Amino acid sequence: MQDEHLVGEARERRKQGMDSRERVVDSVSALLFLAVAVAIAVFVDNERDTDWLLVVALVVGYAVVSRVRFEYGDLYMSAEELVFVPLLFLATLNLVPLLAALAAVLATLPEYVRGEWHRDRWITTIPDTWFCMGPVLVLAAWAPGPPSLDHLGIYLLALAASALADFAWALTRDRLLHGKPLMEVAQNCLGTNRVAATFSAIGFFPALAATDQPLVLLVIGPLVWLLTVFSRDRSERWTATLELHRAYRGTVMLLVDVVEFDDDYTAEHSRSVVELARGVAQEIGMDKYELQELEFAALLHDVGKIAIPKEILRKPAALTDSEFEVMKTHTIEGQFMLDRIGGLLGRVGEVVRSCHERWDGKGYPDGLRGEEIPLAARVVFVCDAYNAMTTTRPYRAALPHEQAIAELVANAGTQFDPEVVAAMLRVVETGAAEAPPTDHIRAMLAGAQERDALRAAT
Repeated sequence: MQDEHLVGEARERRKQGMDSRERVVDSVSALLFLAVAVAIAVFVDNERDTDWLLVVALVVGYAVVSRVRFEYGDLYMSAEELVFVPLLFLATLNLVPLLAALAAVLATLPEYVRGEWHRDRWITTIPDTWFCMGPVLVLAAWAPGPPSLDHLGIYLLALAASALADFAWALTRDRLLHGKPLMEVAQNCLGTNRVAATFSAIGFFPALAATDQPLVLLVIGPLVWLLTVFSRDRSERWTATLELHRAYRGTVMLLVDVVEFDDDYTAEHSRSVVELARGVAQEIGMDKYELQELEFAALLHDVGKIAIPKEILRKPAALTDSEFEVMKTHTIEGQFMLDRIGGLLGRVGEVVRSCHERWDGKGYPDGLRGEEIPLAARVVFVCDAYNAMTTTRPYRAALPHEQAIAELVANAGTQFDPEVVAAMLRVVETGAAEAPPTDHIRAMLAGAQERDALRAAT
């Protein structure tokens, strides 16, 4: 699924140099590709009469069409098959892999010249043409001569071989560099190969006709122009989305700076809660979209305190009942501030409003109960409580870690979501999401679960 996070990360990654592992993987793959391409050039016979002027035009056309890119998550697709199929049918068959690699390098030169992509990354364009090996070998074995509808079955086999070669390279690279699971790679390749198959089908018939009339290939031109318009529009929309996303982050940091200027403790507390909340989110398996809103909510959960009178906020003693009623309004004030910004922060405002709701329904401001409370708010509530207990406040000293843990466990199932408390304990006790709680934590959790069972029974 495409989203601004993956697109933004991919854009930034292309501007950066490759790390040593990535450089080794791509360089070895490029050298292996060139070795196989040279072997095909030497050992595969050419059975076609080749017009070299047409071949040069096809290579240039391939490079131009490859620049029509559609960003797809952390990848991008291009319309290169519109010209690759004619190149496959009309050029010297045994040279097609080398010609395709040359065209791919030419297609990315403008980005390197303008500094939009890091110069290290040119090497990646060569292994990205592994897809052409499959169809070249299939045609060399069963249909090496001029294109003909009589070989339609072989051409379909060549299309399948192209998809298989592309999947094999994607799987190899992603497993070596990112450890992506098989199904995720397969899903990505399925999406890109559907588009590739469509463009291949469109390029097939002009390629057949171009055997006798090469100028027929010009009919592809209007389609390329139309795709270029769509591609630019899509790229501009992604750019606008990323700019908006950066503006949101800038707004968040501005609000944090305001809080920090107003109250040093509140700002430092919010930053600490973000770190705890991120660990808990990973522990309970929140997805990246939920995690983004959680991080913003954790950072801004106290932003409404800007509206609280300073004599209450900085009071060096426990608050009176009336003062606490005023303090409780900071969640509503926080939502009001974020609602005025709207969009993503508007949704974050709903979480901020609920960050003091209790699992048993006795919280504020709305008395939500259990899973009526947004998950992000439940996470922030637990992390907020732990950090507040373990830091020095104007009216009391910090509690020992063990005492804060005992408080969380004692109130799991009443004040706090028990599952979030369990995840929180694993984070603060072990520092590793996959590690189990220690024995005394297990015992406390068992006691809390037993109390929950007794409450449910009564």
